[in-house]
Amino acid sequence: MTNQAGQRLPELYVAVDVEADGPIPGPYSMLSLGMAVAGRPDLTFYTELKPISDDFVPAALAVSGLDRDRLLREAPTAAEAMTAAATWVNGLRRIGRPVFLAAPAVWDGMFVHWYFVRFTGHSPFGATGSGVDLRSFWMGRTGVEWVATRKGNIKHALGLTDVPHTHHAGEDAAELAQVFDAARRRPASG
Repeated sequence: MTNQAGQRLPELYVAVDVEADGPIPGPYSMLSLGMAVAGRPDLTFYTELKPISDDFVPAALAVSGLDRDRLLREAPTAAEAMTAAATWVNGLRRIGRPVFLAAPAVWDGMFVHWYFVRFTGHSPFGATGSGVDLRSFWMGRTGVEWVATRKGNIKHALGLTDVPHTHHAGEDAAELAQVFDAARRRPASG
């Protein structure tokens, strides 16, 4: 992707975090979605979503602390929320190329891709919705084994132990953006 002057635009790593009320999209609902661009704390997005089904796992709902009844009354529909999210991601294209980033990419990516395709017709992150997984990136960067790639371990190695993980999708997306920005600036092991 290039700008009007023909210059190649930089990749923008869009850290994504989801809070949901169950293990998979469809039978269960994504309740909130946060996005933040690594290295650009001024570029963030957050929305809550009206649940799309009556089913939920109480333990999963408890993690987020979100009030499902309030979301049913007040949150935007999934179509409204995902349209706003797609508009935000697509708006980034004027300054760079959005690249999906999550931890873990499999779980957050499953919800985000399914919701984008189901409620907007396509994902602004591409046909496969693929992107960067923090743990896999850390393995490649440092040469450690999978067991050593938990986000807490990565934060400790980077000296980011004061950066909280709150289970608020907007705050956790900003946390992930900060961790990834520090991780990609760290010299690779080898």
